[in-house]
Amino acid sequence: MRMKKIATVFLFVFFSILIVGCGANKEEMSAGSKDNQKSESETLTITHELGETKVKKNPEKVVVFDFGILDSMDKLGIEAAALPKTNIPPYLSKFEDEKYANVGSLKEPDFEKINEIQPDLIIISGRQMDLYDQFSEIAPTIYLGVDTSKYMESFTANTETLGKIFEKEAEVEKELAQIDESIKGLHEKASASGKNALIVLANEGKVSAYGPSSRFGIIHDVFGFEPVDENLEVSTHGQSISFEYIVEKDPDYLFVIDRGAAIGGESSAKQVIENDLVKNTKAYKEKNIVYLDPNYWYLSGGGLVSVQEMANEVEAGLK
Repeated sequence: MRMKKIATVFLFVFFSILIVGCGANKEEMSAGSKDNQKSESETLTITHELGETKVKKNPEKVVVFDFGILDSMDKLGIEAAALPKTNIPPYLSKFEDEKYANVGSLKEPDFEKINEIQPDLIIISGRQMDLYDQFSEIAPTIYLGVDTSKYMESFTANTETLGKIFEKEAEVEKELAQIDESIKGLHEKASASGKNALIVLANEGKVSAYGPSSRFGIIHDVFGFEPVDENLEVSTHGQSISFEYIVEKDPDYLFVIDRGAAIGGESSAKQVIENDLVKNTKAYKEKNIVYLDPNYWYLSGGGLVSVQEMANEVEAGLK
């Protein structure tokens, strides 16, 4: 009888412990589930040039319409679901793979395909800004174009926005610090040289010039070269100039971007630029005509890789 009582007490204690343990596990599981739901449902309000957009943290299906942003995402290990596959820069050729959906071109988005993807986030820039409302009807859309009048501030803000959305703040801080350090050294060299420069875009035999605060004005505004002409028109397409203008201004450095090569045409900038007139300039005589990679400058500016490579190219041309 005594043994039976002891056994009964033992079983009572055992089941009491078991019930308490199960309750604790259930509470832990419930807490864990709530944490996961919170992480998955947490949203940010992103303020950008075209408005404010609520964006879910770590969106899974992202459609990207800017190669500079795609460049930064790739550098940070952030995946994209879709992009326009026309004129993808060679250094981003991995995105030609079929696993990345094709959503048209930079200027002609395939809205039907985008809608079919049902993205969690769409990222656009200057070439698509007029279509912002159409994108927003499909999914949360943010504008991350580079403001060339304040290039580094804009580039930095865009990259930090990616860091916040995808929880990559530490990685972004590290990458930006390296670029800033590199540019600081370049600026010191360019400023100390006392040399001026002219930036031109060659396109099918025609030439346009760009000055401070322009599309390629980073060479003056950030890298430290004095402009040979302070009064150039600031526009996306640059100011149309003649070869006589180049001879008249006689720059110490001539930086050349070949648009034809960027959009899949033939590279003809060297033949166009180095004519009998331009051969009379200091830039030609001192071998200071620098041909810049149009993939970085024309197609994908404003990326973590492209901005660093832009600085590297200019520094390599500086003698």
